[in-house]
Amino acid sequence: MKAKIVYASMTGNDEDMADILEEDLLDYGFEVDSSDVTFSDASDYLDSDLCIFITYTYGEGKMTDETADFYDQLKTLDLTGKHFAVMGSGDKTYGEHFCENVFDFEKLFKEIGASEITAPVTIENAPDDEAIDKIDNAAKEMADKLNG
Repeated sequence: MKAKIVYASMTGNDEDMADILEEDLLDYGFEVDSSDVTFSDASDYLDSDLCIFITYTYGEGKMTDETADFYDQLKTLDLTGKHFAVMGSGDKTYGEHFCENVFDFEKLFKEIGASEITAPVTIENAPDDEAIDKIDNAAKEMADKLNG
């Protein structure tokens, strides 16, 4: 099984999430390719069985330019038959906008035909032990569903 992880990270929190998830998926036997959104094209997902996007939400829900560009690329794809997962970090001081971009991407993946394999994983700021457990559990769920 091939997994493609694309992450957007300003502070390193989401890159850390991607690293944790990549290590988990490798342990479950996945072939994993990870890349920063700045150096990725949404069409990279076409060669994967599992499409994962990890992002942060800036301020009151506004996407950064590079994330918005990737979002626009993603809108043009048909990912029918593919599985997806979304994750991200945020700051709860932004209230209703906490991790809003994670859910924006969840909605888009569904609109372009991908099947959600696990519930979105959202964490506050940097991954702590509880957040790492959430990522580990999501990876196990992905592996269980795709590897039988």
